[in-house]
Amino acid sequence: MPWNAGYFPSSMQHLSEVTRIKAIEIANALLAQGMDEGKAIRIAIVKSKEWALHHGLPVHDEK
Repeated sequence: MPWNAGYFPSSMQHLSEVTRIKAIEIANALLAQGMDEGKAIRIAIVKSKEWALHHGLPVHDEK
């Protein structure tokens, strides 16, 4: 099942909202290509953090 802003892996809960949305987008794309769920989540988190840092956006939730 594809993830969205209201339903996503718990390992993404501490990402900032903008970074989490990017991670969800990446993970869903990887799943659509047939990648294993666990691997897709790990790659999506790393790549979304890199993306956020590159764009000067917050990586983690400030809470």
